[in-house]
Amino acid sequence: MVHLTGTWRFETLGGAGLPAQVRYAPWLTFDGDGQVYGLAGVNRVRGTWELDGDELGFGPVVSTLMAGPDDAMACERQVLDLLGRRLRVRVDGDRLELADGGTVAATLVADPAAGEPAT
Repeated sequence: MVHLTGTWRFETLGGAGLPAQVRYAPWLTFDGDGQVYGLAGVNRVRGTWELDGDELGFGPVVSTLMAGPDDAMACERQVLDLLGRRLRVRVDGDRLELADGGTVAATLVADPAAGEPAT
């Protein structure tokens, strides 16, 4: 059984690392009550999540509406796009892979201190 509760920080999106200009790495916190919240790159996000076997789905997701640097906004668009799809998940230790159609769309790492500046 896959367990997602906790905070996960994005390390890759679309097979590539995060842009160097992204000040804060995007992160998501999954709580045990089906709520998800986090940082998509520039804006805070909140919504719902459900896990059916190894398939992750998100309910409506809302976000704040701030603008940011182009690279950070492009990163955010990728995160928000993922939150609009059903994804296959695989957890291996402190790593979480989100896959779409057999392709890894994002890799995240468990991070209880999410929100710290990306290194």
